[in-house]
Amino acid sequence: MKRQAAKYLVVALISFLVGGWYFVNQQSNPASNAANIQTAYAASSETKSVADVVDSVGPAVVYIEASGSSANSRGGFGFYGWNIPQQIENATGTGFIIDPSGYIITNQHVVDGAKDIKVTLQGKDSPFTATVVGEDYELDLAVLKINASNLPTIPMGDSDTMRPGDPVIAIGNPLGLDHTVTTGVVSAKGRPITIQDRNYKNLIQTDAAINPGNSGGPLINLQGQVIAINTAISTDGQGIGFAIPINTAKSIMQELMTTGKVIRPYLGISMADITPEAASQLQISQDTKGVVIAKVLTNSPAAAAGVKYMDVLVSIDGNKVSSGTEVQDYIQKQKVGQKVNLGILRNNQSITISVTLKEQP
Repeated sequence: MKRQAAKYLVVALISFLVGGWYFVNQQSNPASNAANIQTAYAASSETKSVADVVDSVGPAVVYIEASGSSANSRGGFGFYGWNIPQQIENATGTGFIIDPSGYIITNQHVVDGAKDIKVTLQGKDSPFTATVVGEDYELDLAVLKINASNLPTIPMGDSDTMRPGDPVIAIGNPLGLDHTVTTGVVSAKGRPITIQDRNYKNLIQTDAAINPGNSGGPLINLQGQVIAINTAISTDGQGIGFAIPINTAKSIMQELMTTGKVIRPYLGISMADITPEAASQLQISQDTKGVVIAKVLTNSPAAAAGVKYMDVLVSIDGNKVSSGTEVQDYIQKQKVGQKVNLGILRNNQSITISVTLKEQP
């Protein structure tokens, strides 16, 4: 028993001496200890400070001047107090480099019909002449190209993972003030707005300040990734801006770079919801689900197949539809040359019309 007690005493003494040495060593090197804690925190944290993000991605943000633009005559103003931010005489905006060889993405309305486009890079005294290699009016996106190489780029994030309340940073050139930084949060997602004849869908709403000249600039998360492209503001309120999700841009970016446009299938119809008045006029049940064909475009796939004005479209390929948006979304997922079967109510009779989709003109 005495021998065993002595053994425990020796172990305890050794533990005390080792622990005391470690405690004294850590207390005598507070700077080293703090540095270790900071290093561990930095390694575990995925976010950066706003200043660090701006330092890392700022060089890839560019200033765009477009002259002779058809957008200038419209002034960028839209309906119901919405505004596409740009100036009237000369369209100015922002873009960011997506490829080291000189490819830049921006809003289509910034360069719409422009005869001359100049792009200024951070730290460069002279602007580059840019050409439009691809543009899509519907999504309001354009890809430019300048003759340069080894340029800085901004990594692209995943806009689907962003949540209302997530902090964001906008970098742009409002009113010609280059590389202006504003901050805010994602206010909401999935916002639709209409400006003139552009129907924007699924936009990200933010309260980060966006002003004329910010169009086409990046909306960035705290990991230094682009999650959206700043596009529109409300002229009737403050802190209400909208941006195109980067996932939307990624889905067509390569197509714009290689073919210059986005090839979409179309039916060639205009639609209206079924109202009680329309149901009464068409002599159909008030609870009928579908859309009324308000117009059939001349020489369209729908016209060629025999779709008529005031037909009621109730299904596509056996899938019931209850709104024009559902019809548009379904058609956009198909391919040019593909056939779709339309379930139609005509004179209270159910018929099926097969339509071969063509490229949207």
